[in-house]
Amino acid sequence: MRIESMHVGMKVLHPDYGLGTVKGVSEYMTEIRFDGGLKTLSPDQCDLKPAEAQAEITGLSIPLTTLVAETVSAMVKELHLERDDSIVEQLGTRWQKGMLVLRPADAGLQPKEVPLETFFHKIVGVRNQLRVLEQKINAHPQLSDADKVEMQQYISRSHGSLTTFNILFKNKDDQFSSKGE
Repeated sequence: MRIESMHVGMKVLHPDYGLGTVKGVSEYMTEIRFDGGLKTLSPDQCDLKPAEAQAEITGLSIPLTTLVAETVSAMVKELHLERDDSIVEQLGTRWQKGMLVLRPADAGLQPKEVPLETFFHKIVGVRNQLRVLEQKINAHPQLSDADKVEMQQYISRSHGSLTTFNILFKNKDDQFSSKGE
């Protein structure tokens, strides 16, 4: 392993010492904390390997901000975390520029008015957060399959409770389903 590819906090694997964390990097040597203690090693002269996934981008010549922005955009799309302007597109045409009015039973109290776009944004936010929660549950390494199924049932029931608001969605694919999809 080349010293240029190492950084503080990086996890590495040594054939004799096992898993370690880089604590310092100098011109030729690295300090790595293993279970057996702190070792000073020359990564060029021992069989160190990265213990975590690595990415190397060669021949790519774009500004770092563009790379980060494109990566974030892809993540937002993958996690179904829509932007505000795309949320309004999901709202049924007849509801756009509409108003949600909540009238209390006591006529002496003022009603509360909320633009439907704002209310709809909150509903879509709940849907998106349920999707992310579902992904995290499915990917959680310490949950048993039975625990995952049990938690999925809670998510499905939540989706089922939110089907009341399906009337607001333009497309059926965007609506809540008691199946949690």
